[in-house]
Amino acid sequence: MIDPALLYGLTGAAVVGLGLYGFLSLRHLLRRVLAFNVVGSGIFLMFGAAGYRGAVAEGTAGADPVPQALIITGIVVALAATALAVGLILAHARATGRRTLPEDDT
Repeated sequence: MIDPALLYGLTGAAVVGLGLYGFLSLRHLLRRVLAFNVVGSGIFLMFGAAGYRGAVAEGTAGADPVPQALIITGIVVALAATALAVGLILAHARATGRRTLPEDDT
């Protein structure tokens, strides 16, 4: 049977790949921000899988608390960055009336 940490790590890598594909292929700015958040979620998943220590005692599993604390901090920072990005997208849309950047319209 596959190790749970390996399964979570591979799932995180797949989520990062999907997010990168979305970020590079989409033109709409809000969709790019959402794709970037998907990349961040995949990184958090891989980091959590890397912090898995295995069975600490019989029948229990443990995780290193330092990566967990960093993941929680990263989630808070990602939320603040997303709010800033959405505000900038709204300001850009109000100023130009466009949902994409000028170089993406060609």
